[in-house]
Amino acid sequence: MADENLEQIIDMPEQSDMINDARTQARYAVEHFKVESQISHYIKKFFDEKYGPNWHCVVGKHFNSYSSYESKRYMFFYEGQMAILLYKMG
Repeated sequence: MADENLEQIIDMPEQSDMINDARTQARYAVEHFKVESQISHYIKKFFDEKYGPNWHCVVGKHFNSYSSYESKRYMFFYEGQMAILLYKMG
């Protein structure tokens, strides 16, 4: 299945760097790390440092989520076959 056919949900400001940063950092992490926990740690650390603390990142091929998040601080997307959920809460 091509990436453009996979679901994505974005609630982030369109004029900010957050969307581009999420995609760029996810691409780098998926290419350089093989373990899902390392990928999520890398993305979370980047967002905590650039956009302030309390970001959460879930990475995997099969997972469900039910979470609360701050307005305009949520993104669910795929990098290759890896699903990535990134949100800020707290």
